[in-house]
Amino acid sequence: MTTALITGSTAGIGAAFARRLAAQGHNLVLVARDTKRLGEQATELHDRHGIEAEVLVADLSTEDGITAVEDRLGDLKHPVDLLVNNAGFGNKGRYLEVSMADELTMLKVHVEAVLRLTSAATGSMRSRGRGGVINVASVAAFLPRGTYGASKAWVVQFTQGAAKDLTGSGVRLMALCPGFVRTEFHERAGMGTDNIPGWMWLDADKLVAAALADLARGKTVSIPDPRYKALMGVVKLTPRGLLGGVSSRTGRKYGPQ
Repeated sequence: MTTALITGSTAGIGAAFARRLAAQGHNLVLVARDTKRLGEQATELHDRHGIEAEVLVADLSTEDGITAVEDRLGDLKHPVDLLVNNAGFGNKGRYLEVSMADELTMLKVHVEAVLRLTSAATGSMRSRGRGGVINVASVAAFLPRGTYGASKAWVVQFTQGAAKDLTGSGVRLMALCPGFVRTEFHERAGMGTDNIPGWMWLDADKLVAAALADLARGKTVSIPDPRYKALMGVVKLTPRGLLGGVSSRTGRKYGPQ
């Protein structure tokens, strides 16, 4: 049986990955900050699917948290075959409305943790000649809109570059770029969602199924929904200057309230 490590596993996309992978028979290493929720999740998945679910309490906005997960990924006696870098959050407010401390925390989680954990995982995966990494980004990566989008753009560019460098190694890397997904993400950030049209919402379980299929096909970027594929196609054809204005207005309409 293979083992998958999922950060931010107790809610949203991370929880959907945990459910899907457990149902497929993968053992899990579940990583999050909430000890109680992690324990409940591990017990439920073990009882339902008969898999081993290991719990690792870690806050990826801290040095100790990142190091703990790095150490687990580097454990050659208990190798991890699939890493899902899902942990992340959003800050409510425009540029200069968010404190510098909060901006740096976002970069710690979205950039530094993703870099270090991907590196820790792929090093041992390459030596075994197999493995996979899914780095959860966002369609915000393709829009000139705020520091959240900028951090996710880094995730996409890093993942594509690393995937190219590891071609032929047996290790696959993919950036997952969803749109709006019904999770705790917006609530935790204090963002209103009542003004987001129903058609823009994605189901986390369907998203994860599509993402895993894209990873199996060898894609390095996955936009797992036809609606968002079409939207991003329009984005690619739109001049950057015009796109910046549209993105700003859309952010005010569909973003934090």
